[in-house]
Parts: sequence; C-alpha cells; structure tokens
Amino acid sequence: MVLDKILANLAVTVKPFALVEVASGWRIRLPRPPETLLHFVLKGSGRICISQRTSREFKEGYMAVVPAGSYHALETGDPVTEEVIVNTLSPDPGVQKVPVGPAKDKELIVACGLVDVRYGQALNLFHGLDQTLVVDLSMLPQVRSAMDMLLAEQHHPVTGSGTMTSSLMLQCLVHMLRRLPSEGDRALSWLIALRDARLSRVIECVLGDPSANHTVESMADAAVMSRSAFAAHFARSFDRTPMAFVHHIRMQRASDLLEGTILSVDEVATQVGFTSRSHFAQSFKKYTGLTPLGFREDIN
Repeated sequence: MVLDKILANLAVTVKPFALVEVASGWRIRLPRPPETLLHFVLKGSGRICISQRTSREFKEGYMAVVPAGSYHALETGDPVTEEVIVNTLSPDPGVQKVPVGPAKDKELIVACGLVDVRYGQALNLFHGLDQTLVVDLSMLPQVRSAMDMLLAEQHHPVTGSGTMTSSLMLQCLVHMLRRLPSEGDRALSWLIALRDARLSRVIECVLGDPSANHTVESMADAAVMSRSAFAAHFARSFDRTPMAFVHHIRMQRASDLLEGTILSVDEVATQVGFTSRSHFAQSFKKYTGLTPLGFREDIN
C-alpha cells in the first residue's frame, strides 16, 4: 500500500521544542507558525483555542497539529481572566521554558515545536491541512515515552540526537495518524486520496520515477479513469493539477540532488526528466527563486 510506503520513508525534521507552562486563569496567544506546529500536553488540562470563538478540550496525552499561519492559543482554568501575547519564540537551541502566570499555579504544561514531515523531501505530510487537528493519544503510553525521550535528546544533545529525535517524532506521528478522527480525515484530503487505489498507483509512479514522461493521459491510464474524471478527482484531492504535482516532485528532487550530490546541472536536469538544461534552469529558478548553481552555492 502506498500509504505504508510513504510512512516508512518519511523525512522528519524537528526543531527545538518549547515548554509552555500556563497557570490557572491564564491564556497565552502564540505566534502564527511559519510551518506546521505540534503541541503535546505533558501535564494537566485546559483548552486549545483554534479561533477567536472556538476551543477544544486539551489534556494530558493529547496532541494537536496546527497548520502554518493559523491562529491558536492555550488556556486553563475557568474563568480565564489574564492573557499574554507572544509574538516570537526563542530560536535558541535546547528546550526553552515559556512561563505564563504565577509559577506555583502551573496547571497546563505543553511541549510545542515546529515539525517538517515529507516523503522524499517532496510530499508534505500535512499539505492542504486547513484546520487544527486535536487527537487524544492519552491511552498510548508509548507516545508519552517517545515525547519524553525526544525532549531529553533536545535538552542535552549529543552525537546522533538529530536522527534520534526524528525517529521518535515519526513514531508519535504514526500513532496520531492511526487514531485520526473523522474530521481529521476530511482535513487531510490526500489521506483519503491515498486510500483510493486508483490515485495511489499514480502517486507511487510519480514518486518512484519523477523523470518519466508523465502526462495527464498516462496518469489517467494508470488510474484506469477517463482523462477529465482523473484530472478533476486529482485536483480535488491534492489541491493542485496532476502536472503541477509532477513539477513539484521534480523540483524537490532536483533540490535534493543539487544539495546532496556532486552531479552536474545537466545530470540533475536529466535525472528529473528535463532534456534541456536551459528549460530546467528556468523552471528551477521560477520554483525556488535561484538558478541551480546559485542554489548549490547558497546551501554551501
């Protein structure tokens, strides 16, 4: 199944977590995240506010996934009479503490961190997520154990800590996906799509060989659908046209090759399905804002 293949080959990047410690009767409004933000409740109970008027129960063992750019706040106690607004979180390495309210009254402790989860640096696990997911993982002690170990690795990093934290986060995310509620399925439209054998065949073909001569017609044939029905179904499921998806995968693969190999630009172009170096260079610059050589120089 392509979903199992994707989960088995995810690239997970975990940035330093912060521990937000909220006292009873307080709320903290957090900055809109530049990328996917994960919250995990380590202690206590409260609420996560996912809009100015909507909140969800949030207690020990719960996990929330907040889409990039989304409003959110954490609060505990009833009534909430005090509020602090945080515009930025510290970029410093290690686990940072963010106290909210009197130290003796801390009733809600939440680990908060940015995560980037991709298949082959191309298919973003949370692509298209347009609402905050809140999932109860309290019945899974292994998730809490993995989070504790992850925080310990970040608090005292040693050789291999990056690999270890990525592995631990992957475990947590797989457990979360297994227990994703029905509204989460609707929020992650691609998750439903990958359960459709017709679309999963197409995705596997493109991810397996992005350099192949993929066309809407060839992908529709792989899906055993008419061209028009396939194009419409794909666009609804992945929020982009089939050829835009192919182009995205090719550009992401090109970025990987430019960063991680010594292949020439011509060789990279061929590897991702371009017969013309100039066409590849133009496409790559439009996608990244840099020429292939400029991109390679920038990362070095």
